[in-house]
Amino acid sequence: MRALITGGAGFIGSHLAEALLERGDHVTVVDDLSTGRFENVEHLTANPRFQAVVETIMNETVMDRLVSECDILYHLAAAVGVELIVKSPVHTIETNVMGTEIVLRTARRYRKKVLIASTSEIYGKSEDTPYKEDDDRLLGPTTRSRWSYSASKALDEFLALAYNKEMGLPVVIFRLFNTIGPRQRGRYGMVVPRFVKQALAGEPITVYGDGKQSRCFCNVRDAVRAIDGLAESPGAEGGVFNIGSTDEINILDLARRVKDKTGSPSPIVLVPYEQATAPGFEDMRRRMPDVSKIRRTIGWGPTISLDQTLDEIIAYFGESGLSADTITQLAMPGAVVVR
Repeated sequence: MRALITGGAGFIGSHLAEALLERGDHVTVVDDLSTGRFENVEHLTANPRFQAVVETIMNETVMDRLVSECDILYHLAAAVGVELIVKSPVHTIETNVMGTEIVLRTARRYRKKVLIASTSEIYGKSEDTPYKEDDDRLLGPTTRSRWSYSASKALDEFLALAYNKEMGLPVVIFRLFNTIGPRQRGRYGMVVPRFVKQALAGEPITVYGDGKQSRCFCNVRDAVRAIDGLAESPGAEGGVFNIGSTDEINILDLARRVKDKTGSPSPIVLVPYEQATAPGFEDMRRRMPDVSKIRRTIGWGPTISLDQTLDEIIAYFGESGLSADTITQLAMPGAVVVR
């Protein structure tokens, strides 16, 4: 197979590229490096079956050539991270909506199967957990840019499903819940790498809000295995699937676990959302997927524990060192030390 991965120099895209190369596929990644990093795929460049293209997916001429040369397209390019979404709403909407439209239109031209990455943000602030793929959505007002990401990804899904229904384009949509592992950065608000880097640096571990909000963290290798399984399954075409762990932990306990695992002297500090993000920021108390649909379709379920994943991330940052751009400013008004 000849695979094309948009956003392929990103955290998840680079792990997907590795997995596809390991099984013998030819892989091309296209990434404008706005959030991805070439270092994520640099170790793959010696492989003759790998090609990296530094370009935006908004360049239709380049995308036309790349899509025409592939057998299957994994569309992972998107604006990611709560902080980036709040600070750059125009970039978020344009990248997610216009970029996906270009991908789908070009894929239709050459009749190529497309897997589209979506997000648990689709469900908004609904409290009806665990989330099922056909659940109703509950979003905040348009005056809060926090919800632009959810709306833009929902439009991506509507468009992809319309291409499938009206034009017969083979499309699969997967909604990623919190996915973590080596190479993920804390730069745009990703909580686990931020905690690990703060702990290793001996700086306060900053928990936003009261820390009682809970999440389920899935190892990136488990997520890649799910994506690959959906790509191989004809029965998945035209469907939407959750990908995530069902092992729930609150964020304050996550901070404590990182602190214990690293043996860090760092205090754990509660920081009001208004100080950490933006006034009026809304967060969800729980975010848990129902994965019964993907289990029925391809037999997938998460297998790697949170403890093992944290050990891998701690080892990764211990080996790669700490970069200044991912260690946050910690002297915030209203912060409360809890440990």
